[in-house]
Amino acid sequence: MRNSIKIYYTSDIHGYFFPTSYADKKVKEMGLFQCANQFKKDGNTLIIDGGDMLQGSAFAYYCQNQIKSNQIIAQIMNSCGYDYVTIGNHDFNYGQDYLKDYIKSLNAKCVCQNVKDLNNNYLYPYDIKMMENGMKVGIVGLVTDYVNIWEKKENLEHLNITDTFKEAQYSLEQLRNQVDITLCIYHGGFERNLETGELLSETSENIAYRICKELDFDLLLTGHQHMSIHGQYVHHTYVLQPKENGVEYHVAEISVENKDVKIQSRIEKPKRKEEFDTNAFYLIETKVQSWLEKKVGELTKALMPESKLKMASEGNEIASFINYIQLYYSKAQISVCSLPNDVKGFDKIVTRRDIIATYPYPNTLVVLEMTGEDVKAAIERSAEYFQLNDRGELTIAKQFLEPKTEHYNYDYYAGIEYQIDPAQKPGERVSLLKYHQKNIAEEDIFLVCINNYRASGAGGYSMYPKCKKVKEINTEMVELILNFFETHQNTVTKIPKKKRIVTLK
Repeated sequence: MRNSIKIYYTSDIHGYFFPTSYADKKVKEMGLFQCANQFKKDGNTLIIDGGDMLQGSAFAYYCQNQIKSNQIIAQIMNSCGYDYVTIGNHDFNYGQDYLKDYIKSLNAKCVCQNVKDLNNNYLYPYDIKMMENGMKVGIVGLVTDYVNIWEKKENLEHLNITDTFKEAQYSLEQLRNQVDITLCIYHGGFERNLETGELLSETSENIAYRICKELDFDLLLTGHQHMSIHGQYVHHTYVLQPKENGVEYHVAEISVENKDVKIQSRIEKPKRKEEFDTNAFYLIETKVQSWLEKKVGELTKALMPESKLKMASEGNEIASFINYIQLYYSKAQISVCSLPNDVKGFDKIVTRRDIIATYPYPNTLVVLEMTGEDVKAAIERSAEYFQLNDRGELTIAKQFLEPKTEHYNYDYYAGIEYQIDPAQKPGERVSLLKYHQKNIAEEDIFLVCINNYRASGAGGYSMYPKCKKVKEINTEMVELILNFFETHQNTVTKIPKKKRIVTLK
């Protein structure tokens, strides 16, 4: 007898529930509501999310910062009919109490096998779900163990984020003989190119390929990388991954006959229905949009994004302005910042919308004591962003585009003068490095301001965790930018001039 179940799967929604990017008020084909209005629920259907729900959008920021509650987000998830969720790395960003309140308010069950207490007790263990047709589904959740590197220590206090692979292996061994289908929801992605098998990363941030190669879950639902992976078998495990912000969702159909599991899936796009413009949650969305429109300050001119390559190679005023604010608050000698993959920029009349859509991360600032040698090493890592193609043209290096787009791991530096020569091999590309018109020596000491994410060494910047931490500024950058404009309310802020960074001979 053949039985079957259906799964609707989303991941990395990042608080985008309505069809808007919040960079403007235009309606776009995105957002959870435009996905969920197509979910059709019955006793043989599961609706699952792969994490990173609580942070990212202006809506999510408004909930955390203004109303100081995520209950509306939990209510949205409940209204969409979710059965299971796992935890994403960004779901820890606002602290344990915020996360716990969210999970407690869900109708869905949270599974995240490698999140434990300090006594090694499972807080969100795997589950066995009996479907209406009698099929048993073993459901495991996992989060990338790189949370331990990225997240603020206070947000992981009393928690133990354990080895992702070991917990996947253990869970599968426990479930294998108890269920008809083994399903893993993994907030992490692939460390290899699925077409060529090429190794793309040697860290443990993404280990989905290893899970497929060494284990044999029937279905692995992945996320975190913000890229679309159509349903396919990797070794003997069926895998898929949706893009972020509700721009797509996946539907998987699983059938079992005599222990033979067959899976097929399709990718679906959001579709607008008018009733979701007037649902019970629309009132708070209108409040968010109104709140975003408030003027906070004025610039001498608008700061708009250009192509990623042009901004990185020629310098850009958005990054210069953020670095200027970091120097203002930190009193450091050098400032380092990056820009998100999607950058709105600042209009001449600056609103909250400009700030939150340009700096969407809950980062705080850290001041490190660094040698000239370490500063140069950091810039050399940033310089790996560039490569020359066969025609000698400047392009973006593959490692910043695959398996995950990581423009945010290219850094801009202020307070120093530097030049990058992409024709040289990595590690030898910094052709000029000066502070106050004087060449920087390896033994020189500087106070350097960076965000807490980069201070962890994330993005391949291994020099930062080794440096002495001089001070921390535990106010989120969005608040600092807002405060900066509040302090300079009666003045028009001048913009530091950009300088070309890359030299081409």
